[in-house]
Amino acid sequence: MTDTTRAAPATGEPPLPAPPLWTRNFTLYFTARIASLLGDAMLPVALSVAMLALGYGVSAVGYALGAWMGAFALFVVFGGVLADRIHPRPLMIGADAVRCALIGVTALAFASGRPGLWFLIGVTALGGLATAMFQPGVNGLVPQVAVDAQKANGVLRVAQGISTMAGPALAGLLAAFSPVWAFAVTAGTFGASGLCLLALRLGAYTVDGSASTLENLREGWQEFRSRSWLWAVILIWWVLGVFVWGPVTPLGAASITGEHGSAAFGYAEGAFGAGCVLGGLLAIRMRPARPLLGGAVAMFLFPLMPLAAGLAPDISLPMVFLGYALSGVGWAFWGVQWATTVQTRIPADKLNRISAYEIAGSILAVPLGQVVSGPASSVLGVHELLLLAALMSTGCAVALVATRPIRGLRRSEPVLETV
Repeated sequence: MTDTTRAAPATGEPPLPAPPLWTRNFTLYFTARIASLLGDAMLPVALSVAMLALGYGVSAVGYALGAWMGAFALFVVFGGVLADRIHPRPLMIGADAVRCALIGVTALAFASGRPGLWFLIGVTALGGLATAMFQPGVNGLVPQVAVDAQKANGVLRVAQGISTMAGPALAGLLAAFSPVWAFAVTAGTFGASGLCLLALRLGAYTVDGSASTLENLREGWQEFRSRSWLWAVILIWWVLGVFVWGPVTPLGAASITGEHGSAAFGYAEGAFGAGCVLGGLLAIRMRPARPLLGGAVAMFLFPLMPLAAGLAPDISLPMVFLGYALSGVGWAFWGVQWATTVQTRIPADKLNRISAYEIAGSILAVPLGQVVSGPASSVLGVHELLLLAALMSTGCAVALVATRPIRGLRRSEPVLETV
């Protein structure tokens, strides 16, 4: 089956044209994702640059980012249960409203003077909690707004790349001029996302509210642990979280801004986003028979980001950008294969809960890496720790390819209607 046709009727007639991707619902959802992802991409850069400019060190930045990620990881499974019990959309709209308000308050705090560290940690922790209510529904809404999951995920990954490309660069520029503007614009992105989600017109959504929260959590866990390919990836992602995703933002910011100025880190993150756009476009066209294996091979490009950040004192700024861009290609291609696999192999009534377990497992180790990045960098050195991150991420790519349940999993195409 190609990505432009539906299954032919049993009478032998030629295949029917596939339903269009760009329906009203998908266009609104795409716009909401661009806006939300833009805010997600702007926030850590704005926070890192603003805090470093105020004299807070790498450790303080790591604590603030770790508070966001820790709250997110702790509560995202409850977000998945709530999304399955009610509906993902109202939960996501409420989360956008809370994030808009919190970041708006942060903008006012910077306008009033120097916000305290505990204030910043508290606001980011509450923002992580709101995001925990938002994120599980992202996967669950895709099958409701699009028929072709692979194409939809590829387009959404392009949206993520565009946002990742534009968000950090914009945040870096705004934060260098005034952190108030950086946080105010970030707050507006979440407001726009919520309005687009509010405008969606979705069909009836049946939920079973008879089970308790504990029973729902237990059922989701049983579904999660029964799939070896799923939990095997999450175990690998634990290593990636501690050694790569945790340290790479605060240490990358310190390394690149220290050598090339405060705006350079935003541009480097923007280059990563440009690579994500290319990786998403490639994933729309390329459909490997073993999607996780194809994504795992692409992940060998990912270590170029921490490598480029670690070598920032010794290489030119364009080479730093190139490393970030190629890393984004691999990351986006993997992401499309992963999201499509989860969406097509998990029952719809359990998708939000399992997505929540998957998300929590993927990032639970990240706050640990963020918190220890400052103390570890004082012992090992910022650049040495980034080079270690490059080595560990290469090892994670090897582990993905070497693990049989991951590399052997074949594509599961959704059954499309013929009428």
